[in-house]
Amino acid sequence: MTSQMEIPINQAADIIVSARKVVVFTGAGVSTESGIPDFRSPGGIWTKYQPILFQDFMSSEEMRRESWRRGKETYHLFADVEPNPAHRAVVELERLGKLDCVITQNIDNLHQKAGSSPDLVIELHGTAMYVLCMECGKRWPRAEIQKWLEEGVEIPYCDECGGIMKSATVSFGQAMPEKETMEAQLRSQRAEVFIVVGSSLVVYPAAHMPMVAKQSGAKLIIINLAETSFDMYADVLIRGKAGDVMQRLVERVKTKVGTKR
Repeated sequence: MTSQMEIPINQAADIIVSARKVVVFTGAGVSTESGIPDFRSPGGIWTKYQPILFQDFMSSEEMRRESWRRGKETYHLFADVEPNPAHRAVVELERLGKLDCVITQNIDNLHQKAGSSPDLVIELHGTAMYVLCMECGKRWPRAEIQKWLEEGVEIPYCDECGGIMKSATVSFGQAMPEKETMEAQLRSQRAEVFIVVGSSLVVYPAAHMPMVAKQSGAKLIIINLAETSFDMYADVLIRGKAGDVMQRLVERVKTKVGTKR
């Protein structure tokens, strides 16, 4: 680790050690280190596919056919990846009794796959691991629907009520999940430390959470490769890769916790 990064990591560790309620907020920079392409960056998924609006998906059979064709093609991008050191570092924070929750913009289920308690993971943009019936609410594992698609089904419909089925992700034009958004806001207000990891903080309302925490008195730590519009508000700012920095940071926290004991 460079001496330039040593100082902010030490500062961040001191802040975490003295806190009991740490909220971790993760963005695409955490997922990309597991091999999942970023949606918005050059070369990302949205440069290959024009997003399908929620209203178009719900109203047009042709749009649903195209959406599921894409889903069949890109399923492996999420299904075949593994957690990276950033995910595992968050699990360590939970084991240390420091983690209040993880608020994530990611839809890949990698926090849970790494070992984070599912009830501590708030998925603001939904999950790619499940499919929902928009009529009756029945839920299927995405892997099961992939089998349907590979067997020739072009547009799956609910086997209970015949309703429209959709990935359990939040699409463009779709309302944010009310329960998760309210819970994230509440946890942000109560946080003592709020750690942003791998997010450029440009997608709202999710990106509003760090300011909610800061205005409520939390210490703000930002870990990201690129600048964000919130950098000026950070108590500690660390430029670096999510996995590398989080791994080093949590190791430092463990050392300091051990010393305190």
